[in-house]
Amino acid sequence: MYHQHMKKYQDIKVAVDIVIFAIRDGKLQTLLIQMKKKPFYRFWAFPGGLIKKTETLDQAAHRELYEKTGLRNVYLEQLYTFGELRRDPFGRVVSVAYFALIQEPKRLKPGAKYLDVRLWPVSKLPHLAYDHTKISRYALRRLRAKLQYSNVAWSLLPRAFSLGDLQKVYEIILGRKIDKRNFRKRVKDLELLKYTGKNSQGQHRPAKLYRFRTIKSVLVEVT
Repeated sequence: MYHQHMKKYQDIKVAVDIVIFAIRDGKLQTLLIQMKKKPFYRFWAFPGGLIKKTETLDQAAHRELYEKTGLRNVYLEQLYTFGELRRDPFGRVVSVAYFALIQEPKRLKPGAKYLDVRLWPVSKLPHLAYDHTKISRYALRRLRAKLQYSNVAWSLLPRAFSLGDLQKVYEIILGRKIDKRNFRKRVKDLELLKYTGKNSQGQHRPAKLYRFRTIKSVLVEVT
């Protein structure tokens, strides 16, 4: 009797949407899909979809991430729940948004569901479907805040990198220059990195290559 009563009054679906950040061409970019279905035909949106009955929210997010990028074992974090009544014209859909940080997708194929899929500069996003413009702003604020107190940048860098590479990632995400001396002193004082014993190759002065000692959250204040 209880289940029949609930079925009469509730028809709520749960979805996940994923804001996938990457750095390309010296810019912070995010992955968008171009939709086929109306009323958002040719509109761009973040990848996502309804969760399956047999999976958790995190499992659904990991599945969507893998399907769109071919990547696993990257930084993925639950962002926020968006549940405005009219956020989806097809019915009552509550979206649990995530954000991910990747170096480079292994694949970018729209498949049968979408018209196109590609990376867009965060500073020049098109008008997005649903409430995804709101989600994009929220995700960027979270990423910038997270960068101030953790080492989430590990997922945006190769396994071995220079201090200059690390600082550049911070500057691209924060959208401003960082004092080189203070940044390096802070990173070294925290013992955040481990020297690999190798140096970069190229025409310029070789730089020491480092890797993260751990990928757990570590305070990195930047000034």
